[in-house]
Amino acid sequence: QAQLVESGGGLVQAGGSLRLSCAASGIIFSLSTMGWYRQDAGKQRELVASITSEGSTTYAGSVKGRFTISRDNAKKTVYLQMNSLKPDDTALYYCNRPTAPYVHWGQGTQVTVSS
Repeated sequence: QAQLVESGGGLVQAGGSLRLSCAASGIIFSLSTMGWYRQDAGKQRELVASITSEGSTTYAGSVKGRFTISRDNAKKTVYLQMNSLKPDDTALYYCNRPTAPYVHWGQGTQVTVSS
């Protein structure tokens, strides 16, 4: 069964950094475009970054220049390096494909940025 497990979140002060990880199983990871999403309470889920199987990346304007998405196909893992964090980055972060068909959503990992 396809599964995504996110980790690496936490509480950090504004200006700090975190590195999120997402381990995938049950999918052909090396051929899959993957993305990182976030969702804060009362807001819609937002795609913040994606990476193709070839390593091409795209970012939402709100995180461009601060976040970096990467992948390790041997480990079936996608990463999100988050620098210069802001309180507005506070959210539950998920990984998944950026378009359908989606994998069953994982539990996400909480990122909280204090001012």
